[in-house]
Amino acid sequence: MSTPALTPLAAAVLEAGDPERVLEVECGDGEATLFLAREFPRARVRGVDRSEQAIRAATARVGLDPEGRVAFKRGSPRSLPFPDDQFDLVVLVDAAPAAMETARVLRPGGLLLIAYTSPAGAPGGFRAWLLRRSLARSGFEPVRTETAGDGSFAVALLRGEGLASPSL
Repeated sequence: MSTPALTPLAAAVLEAGDPERVLEVECGDGEATLFLAREFPRARVRGVDRSEQAIRAATARVGLDPEGRVAFKRGSPRSLPFPDDQFDLVVLVDAAPAAMETARVLRPGGLLLIAYTSPAGAPGGFRAWLLRRSLARSGFEPVRTETAGDGSFAVALLRGEGLASPSL
């Protein structure tokens, strides 16, 4: 019997504390974004996706939101439509971050959560090494990596000093 797709994300958010501003990158139809809004009832939660159709579908799922806590925008992992240091928490489900762009929109001391809903989705071998290296160069340090349900999650902290100097 398969576990629910959001099990790795549900396990990962236990590491997130109480963020005020949350971003899900590659949000698709908004399922995980709405889950994040329920998990963090005081946070403003944003979703971004490159597909206009996905943004329309996600927006339709929000329903009545008089406080404007949940919203969706079109954008890509390499070009996020938000100012620097905007978020306390950035989340990706079954997607790899663009490390420098993620670090740009994340406040120093903020967390990056990456959840993979199946073992096949998580990078392994050389891809995992490249991801770790890219994150480290962008100022992230690993906090925790674990399996959860049929998938896994990773948590990384953006160092307080922000972006690391690129090394040649």
